Amino acid sequence: MLLVRRGNEPLKGQWSLPGGAVELGETLETAIAREVREETGLLIDIGPMIDVFDRISFDPQGRPNYHYVLVDFLCRPLEGTVASASSDAADVAWAPLLDLPSYGVNEATVSVIQKGFDRLRDGPWTPREVRWYTGE
Repeated sequence: MLLVRRGNEPLKGQWSLPGGAVELGETLETAIAREVREETGLLIDIGPMIDVFDRISFDPQGRPNYHYVLVDFLCRPLEGTVASASSDAADVAWAPLLDLPSYGVNEATVSVIQKGFDRLRDGPWTPREVRWYTGE
């Protein structure tokens, strides 16, 4: 599993899946390809959607300060697996599923990753078409 250590808030310093905000005019698939390329240098194929959930964090007074809707897709690298941290990622690592606890990956993320592995066991998948993003 490809993990990134977040270089910025939210979750600064924590290990998680690559990703980020969708820019105006982007499809989800285009945003995923761009964010993974920016954070890790990898070009990817994007497969089926795995899960959708909210991540909300609160300030000390109990007011929400972040609310993200996360849409996770199964992806695989197109051209090799050599990844390097860039953009807002402080570090990157390929981690086996059993090692995720040692990275401090939160339970919701581990659940999504497990669903991705389960989906891989269901059989082959066809990559989604990514429009507009060339990786340059």
